[in-house]
Amino acid sequence: MTTSQSESINSEISDFINGNCFNKNSCEHIILKTSVVFNIQVQGDNEKCIINLSRLNNTRRVNKFIEAVNQKLIMGGVYIGCAETNVDRKEKLSRKYQNIIYQLIRPIDFIYKRVIPKLPLIKKVYFAITNGHNRVMSKAEILGRLISCGFKIENIRTISGRIYFSASKVKKPTFDTDVSYGPIFKMRRIGKDKKIISVFKFRTMHPYAEYLQEYITEENKLHDSGKIANDYRITSWGRVFRKMWIDELPMLINWVKGDLKLFGVRPLSQSYFNRYPINLQELRTKTKPGLVPPYYADLPKSWEEILDSEERYLNSYLKRPYSTDVKYFFKACYNIIIKGKRSG
Repeated sequence: MTTSQSESINSEISDFINGNCFNKNSCEHIILKTSVVFNIQVQGDNEKCIINLSRLNNTRRVNKFIEAVNQKLIMGGVYIGCAETNVDRKEKLSRKYQNIIYQLIRPIDFIYKRVIPKLPLIKKVYFAITNGHNRVMSKAEILGRLISCGFKIENIRTISGRIYFSASKVKKPTFDTDVSYGPIFKMRRIGKDKKIISVFKFRTMHPYAEYLQEYITEENKLHDSGKIANDYRITSWGRVFRKMWIDELPMLINWVKGDLKLFGVRPLSQSYFNRYPINLQELRTKTKPGLVPPYYADLPKSWEEILDSEERYLNSYLKRPYSTDVKYFFKACYNIIIKGKRSG
């Protein structure tokens, strides 16, 4: 089935679409310009490629829209769409207004378009007034939503102030109803005996960023410290929170609940946990994770040194739990307070 809509497409957008269709030699695709879920639902089933030229920012229920696209595509089918990121919007405003006016408009726009839509009670009023039109989303949120709805990101490109994406259907949507927009959120982490625990933290990443762990690791690779290089999932204020450890204060709730102990290896996500050697995975799950990790005691400089540090700590802890934690804890405190060391 082939559907087209009259729309002037510049050559760069046209090249992106042609280069990312399900079958580059076939015209079997649907081209739409819509933000309404119903317009997706009335399309035929088992489509190979759905192209939507309307920005995701104008969609009232973004996930429902993407889920509808997923349901209409065959497995491996391609969804091509576009959106305006928060960075694109900031640059657009700076070009549109003079510097003084921009400095006044920018914080108002930020609060109205990014803060209010995420507040539990006020957001209902916001969406009733705007119907979700022209909302602001980060690159991490856009890509994270696609992955959560069963897609694999194949290609992205910024064209004319918008991010254009190509994503292939790899599974059915997760229909996750527990995604948090609030300042405090729960992270699924591997605990003792491989039990999944919910660890509390102040939000330092954009919403849906947790779905990007595998994608962004492959895209940006790991830094020598074991962290992801150029991690755009982290917000600007989030970097400040992390540097001052403000983001980790809610983890005290997990300590009180007994999910974590004071000193121990960091609780890891399933994706990150899978990158560890099998023997270290087994060691890690023999004890509870901790608030203060051995990183601050040993100050490793590379991924291999981090793994060695954790293995030494865990082997020592399993033989002498109390004395090991006391020794490591005070050594970590010395490095943090006296030497001013941070995890970066």
